[in-house]
Amino acid sequence: MGMKKWRQQMLVVIVVLLSSLVCSSVRGSVSYDGRTFVINGKRRILISGSIHYPRSTPEMWPDLIQKAKDGGLDVIQTYVFWNGHEPSPGKYNFEGRYDLVKFIKVVHEAGLFVHLRIGPYICAEWNFGGIPVWLKYVPGMEFRTNNQPFKVAMEGFVRKIEGMMKSEKMFESQGGPIIMSQIENEYGPVEWETGGPGKSYAKWAAQMAVGLGTGVPWVMCKQEDAPDPIIDTCNGFYCEGFHPNKPYKPKMFTELWTGWKFGGPIHRRPVEDIAFSVARFIQNNGSFVNYYMYHGGTNFGREAAGLFITTSYDYDAPLDEYGLPNEPKYGHLRDLHKIIKLVEPALVSSYPTVTRLGKNQEAYVFRSESGLCASFLSNYDPKNSVKVAFQNHQYDLLPWSISILPDCKNVAYNTAKVISKGPQIKMTPVVGGFSWQSYIEETPTSSESEMTTAKHLWEQLNVTRDSSDYLWYMTEVKIASNEGFLKHGKYPTLTVSSAGHVLHVFVNGQSSGTVYGELSNPNVTYTGNVKLGAGINKISLLSVAVGLPNVGTHYERWSAGVLGPVTLSGLNKGTKDLTKHKWSYKVGLKGELVSLNTIMGSSSVDWDASSLAIKKPLTWYKANFNEPKGNDPLALDMSNMGKGQIWINGKGLGRHWPAYTARGSCGGCSYAGTYSETKCQTNCGQPSQRWYHIPRSWLRPTGNLVVVFEEWGGDPTKISLLRRTY
Repeated sequence: MGMKKWRQQMLVVIVVLLSSLVCSSVRGSVSYDGRTFVINGKRRILISGSIHYPRSTPEMWPDLIQKAKDGGLDVIQTYVFWNGHEPSPGKYNFEGRYDLVKFIKVVHEAGLFVHLRIGPYICAEWNFGGIPVWLKYVPGMEFRTNNQPFKVAMEGFVRKIEGMMKSEKMFESQGGPIIMSQIENEYGPVEWETGGPGKSYAKWAAQMAVGLGTGVPWVMCKQEDAPDPIIDTCNGFYCEGFHPNKPYKPKMFTELWTGWKFGGPIHRRPVEDIAFSVARFIQNNGSFVNYYMYHGGTNFGREAAGLFITTSYDYDAPLDEYGLPNEPKYGHLRDLHKIIKLVEPALVSSYPTVTRLGKNQEAYVFRSESGLCASFLSNYDPKNSVKVAFQNHQYDLLPWSISILPDCKNVAYNTAKVISKGPQIKMTPVVGGFSWQSYIEETPTSSESEMTTAKHLWEQLNVTRDSSDYLWYMTEVKIASNEGFLKHGKYPTLTVSSAGHVLHVFVNGQSSGTVYGELSNPNVTYTGNVKLGAGINKISLLSVAVGLPNVGTHYERWSAGVLGPVTLSGLNKGTKDLTKHKWSYKVGLKGELVSLNTIMGSSSVDWDASSLAIKKPLTWYKANFNEPKGNDPLALDMSNMGKGQIWINGKGLGRHWPAYTARGSCGGCSYAGTYSETKCQTNCGQPSQRWYHIPRSWLRPTGNLVVVFEEWGGDPTKISLLRRTY
């Protein structure tokens, strides 16, 4: 071989090796390197926002997507909701709010990209983290570990979604909008706890995903050891210090949290802090930022997870729960996106030169070969403004802010200076109230026929399979006339231990009290004196599971319901242990069984219109109303109700629980670089949710049916219909 030819071949080898060091192994029209993504040959800084298709209606999608585009987004990110799509094994649902293909097509028609987070575990404050309940009962099942039954089911669903996307030509490699996909979700912390099996599972999931051949990159969020070519990404409030595990992978912020907290103080994250987080990430070589959420939407029906997560998933997002711009958040971030796009050519052309301007101040300067220059001047001091010198000019930097100079001279945007404030949203009552009728739910007893019975206490989910929030536990206690059931002037004490979330106690058909758990501890114990008489006494316990867990290692092992012990003390003959009594079980409520929440089912019982039951537990209410004119979003004010569920024309609006979560909000608790747990600061003592969104598309011009089931006892005469307007 001649020396010249050898040198040429070695040059080719060197070029290939260098390329492998700086470029991804992903080929096709979506690629990346250590600085940014490259789509159809163009280097991009991508601004993304999460909009979950089941948390809105198909009729809302075009407007939401257009507002996201007008707000400066390039990408719409969404999870794929396994339990919504496969409610029973092999039987799929891709209709209505679950029409994933239609949603992606709406995004595509708007000219935006899609980041599809297939998971299929999603967390998302969604019931069971998006995993179908039936999967829990597959023999030998363990969630999210090196478990063959789980891997078989998971791969089957991932292939189902991937196949649908390919058949509809949805991947960017096919000319569609999907530019990247995600496998698993925030698995790193679980892997740390599970050790070897977790590592094996993560490696398997990565290999399985890449093997599908979608032609677009795959990511794993919060997964520091993501196997190549999977891109590991960051979730949180701030991610400027994050670095991917390989130098040739781009720096991605898959979840920038726009708000936080459910069941306690509502965290209103100031837009100044969000803009600061975005700018700081971008100046530190960030190439992809996603707002979680950009539109949070609504947890309709029984889709919300865990304890005290009710209907609203507003998330203090740029587009509020109803789809209206949440100002000044929407406008201030839109202006930021315009500036980022303006300086994008400089950002994607180089890494920055960083200069210290003071103790807590820095300048990041980006220059392109063509002479473009953009700079970010940062002040990390959370309290004090400061004057700095930069390139022979003086600049005033506000506390905890970043100024962006598109030409390295003139400030075009400051993260802490809000100019675009926009109109404020208000709730306006609709003229005319509701004419309610009521029906009191019957309290069942163990003597009823067709009851399931056992001589022990059953775990709730094992019985209901999540077909209802409610499970009745019923037993009978015989008190002899000489047993002294009234001792020392007191009735005996009933003690019931439950794994949560809520427990209503009835003795001989009369309410004896209610207990409910806390966000950090759903377990409850009822202790109370109960009025018993000589002879047979009927005890009925209504256990309520307010959503299933969505996070944690092996959360499929979580239990609910009355697990015991159940005791009756204060009798002359000592304490009776009822735990191993004969117990009867009934899943759900009579009103659910006869479909009182639908137009057809509502006629199956006698409703009382003359003497409306007010502030009585286990009561159903119904009323008819006409649709208000106009297109303004609508809501019900439920602030005078207790706990239960709402339906509009048979569609589940969600669980209401305004009374318990009366904790107000924490206002600006995230500002100045911290986002810790804080106490209520504003609107203290007020419900954290009082308005419940009614989608316009669920209504008819006349004769709409609203049904409310109230567990505790509320006043329906004070329920009002409101418009959400500017």
